[in-house]
Amino acid sequence: MNYRILLIIALLFFNCTEKKNTSTTLLDFVPKDASLVIKINNLSGLKSELKNNEFLSLIKSNTIYTKVYESIKNIQYLDPKSESLLVFTELGKENFEYLFIVTTAEGLYNLEGTKNISEETFTYENNSIKKYNVEGSSFFSTIIDQTAIISSSQVLLENSIRNTMEPTTNLRLKELYKISNSKKSATLFLNTRNGNSLSSAILKENSSYKISSFSDWINLDFDFAQDHLNFTGISMATDSLKHFTNLFKNTGARTNAIPSFAPLTSEAIISYTFDDYGTFAKNQQRYLDKSIPMDTLFNTVEEVGNIYLNGKKAVILNTFGAEKIIKFLEERKKGNSEYQGTEILELNETNFLNEFFNPLVKKFKANYCTILDNAFVFSSEIETLQTIISNYKNGTTFNNTNLYATANDVLADESNILFISNADGISNILKEEFSSSLFNDFKPNTLSKYLFAAQLVADEEFYHINTVIQKIEKEDRSNSTSPLFTIQLDQPIATTPQFVTDYRTKKKEIVVQDSENNLYLISNEGKVLWKKALNGKVQGKIQQVDIYKNGRLQLAFTTNNQFLILDRNGNEVPPFNKTYQDGNLNPLAIFDYDGRKDYRFVITQGEKVFMYDNKMKDVKGFKYNNAGQSIIDVPQHFRIGNKDYLVFQLADGTLKILNRVGDERIKVSEKIDFSANGVHLYNDKFSVTDKKGILFQIDDKGNIGKTNLNLAKEHGMDASSRHLALMNDNVLKINDKEIELDLSVYSRPKIFFINDKMYVSVSDIQNQKIYLFDSQGQTISNFPVFGTSVIDLSDMDSDKKIEVVAKDMDNSLIVYKIY
Repeated sequence: MNYRILLIIALLFFNCTEKKNTSTTLLDFVPKDASLVIKINNLSGLKSELKNNEFLSLIKSNTIYTKVYESIKNIQYLDPKSESLLVFTELGKENFEYLFIVTTAEGLYNLEGTKNISEETFTYENNSIKKYNVEGSSFFSTIIDQTAIISSSQVLLENSIRNTMEPTTNLRLKELYKISNSKKSATLFLNTRNGNSLSSAILKENSSYKISSFSDWINLDFDFAQDHLNFTGISMATDSLKHFTNLFKNTGARTNAIPSFAPLTSEAIISYTFDDYGTFAKNQQRYLDKSIPMDTLFNTVEEVGNIYLNGKKAVILNTFGAEKIIKFLEERKKGNSEYQGTEILELNETNFLNEFFNPLVKKFKANYCTILDNAFVFSSEIETLQTIISNYKNGTTFNNTNLYATANDVLADESNILFISNADGISNILKEEFSSSLFNDFKPNTLSKYLFAAQLVADEEFYHINTVIQKIEKEDRSNSTSPLFTIQLDQPIATTPQFVTDYRTKKKEIVVQDSENNLYLISNEGKVLWKKALNGKVQGKIQQVDIYKNGRLQLAFTTNNQFLILDRNGNEVPPFNKTYQDGNLNPLAIFDYDGRKDYRFVITQGEKVFMYDNKMKDVKGFKYNNAGQSIIDVPQHFRIGNKDYLVFQLADGTLKILNRVGDERIKVSEKIDFSANGVHLYNDKFSVTDKKGILFQIDDKGNIGKTNLNLAKEHGMDASSRHLALMNDNVLKINDKEIELDLSVYSRPKIFFINDKMYVSVSDIQNQKIYLFDSQGQTISNFPVFGTSVIDLSDMDSDKKIEVVAKDMDNSLIVYKIY
């Protein structure tokens, strides 16, 4: 098995596996010479992250991606129910085989629907080994102390069996393993001393890139969302060995200034900073294993940077004092010229940067130089300097780009090493250092919307690493609306997506159900946090409760035949799991009379009424257990003054208005042919429309007022205490303001109150448009937007900007942000 690129290996395998929490005992099965170890914490979440990641979808057709996936495709037949490791070890030159290690073997294999399967068994060191041949490829497995080990190689599996008799796990790996983030979906551990073979197949023979020269071990936690891939972790470097990271040992990081000198159109920048040049120079001597003249010439340098521009490179020395360097350059001046009032020096000695700043600067001819403030800018071509000067004077610099702004949001303010690039910059690096096959696979135009960034910050005994591939954000524009993300589910969407609150962050998440009755909780970054199979479709809206009165919110709802409460992780909260024979439940009603979280859960089934308390006990004293007629909608609770009103709509047109114990509080003398718009408390009156478009309003004495609104039978209505919204054919009325829309089929209007403002939404079901208006009937900027359902509206990430969630296509939802 020939693995061609490290990161792709780290990403690809997740197309086929499953679940959470890795125990350190798994390390006993890892060979000491393993090159790459991937710890899987939450495989189901990671599968969703990868499935919905836009960047990965763009590179799936690449040759290397395809080859790697083909090499590990047998993992798709495994369905682990517990933690797991994926380990790669070299067997022979550039031939890597994998081990898949999982603590629970039960139900591991999922071969249902697979054809051409054969199996044979043999013994090695008193361990039973099974060889599976599945659709033309084979893999091997054994079980040791309830731990399943699967491998692409019989030799590697046998080596692992011998290794378990006397575990020899690398001590540095154990250290990194303990501090990895178990809340992330996966963590990668790379043994750089064994890593050169991983990259040799994709590098040119004379490439200066060698993984083993960077550090000793590296661990990287995975964090994937729809618009980015993020790897964060640490690197450790042994003092006695030659490691690039040790150039920055015992040096503090500085704010990277190179972006403020690089032109707006730069393809990439690299910045190296240190707070003490003398310390850096000593580290450099150890790294190069030779003495470098230690004068005070460059003592004021605190940053060395490379700018990649139009396929060329410039080098910058940023200083806090320029006098000595100016004198040095004047002595080597061959000529000079002026460009836009700035002097450009032509130098007769061009190799000194390679000598003093190796390996940060290599193979560079410093033919020209200019000074911008206290920064010295060098280039091989004068045109490059002229471009840099012009952009610097005009303020059109790299730090003003959307690319840099996006990177700056996810990177630390100070770095010892900072790299930021667009797709063109990555393409140039691939062309210079990597094999032609990899370069030919990379298509900058396809990835033009992405940035590529990495940084390293030195600490006392290790180095922090942060790498990211992220979609470049557009500038925030006031009075505008733009898509934030979409997310695709496994099956068509069956319910209206809605926002719920994450009680830990107070931000919003999304719940939605698919046509196979799977319920999803989705983060505000578009990640599926969990997916839970239910036995039926959720009825109406999911509500949140705080059963234990401790601030932790649960999800409460009914399906066709069940009443359920789930915690934030999707687990059922006992004893709130009740099944009702014959089904046909209405949506759940929850009454919290005094706002003290002493909930009353009201389930209605036909003419039956069930009321439970916080412990799932029948509420004693509640009398209205049978309505005598089918209840046609979710019961409502209203409070006027200090009185509670429970409202039920019955199939025979009766409107029942009761008190807390179920006695009739208001007698409604007239029957109403109810429309499908429910009951609302509007102007302190119980308000409902009939199918002829008449508005009925009942006061607290039982008096009935009627207003003929001349509405069509399929009209829509929503109301709050002081606002009324009506949808009649193609005319939306918000209070006294009428808005004529295109002829079509519209949903009922929906009123929202967000950040002290009122909004009204309707959806054009026929033409798949979403409309949003303010309380004065003014259209919100950029609406209508695309959508195929009614919406939910909220400030999802607590930034005072509003998000809209709706169904997008059949199996996807979309979130918009209003700026």
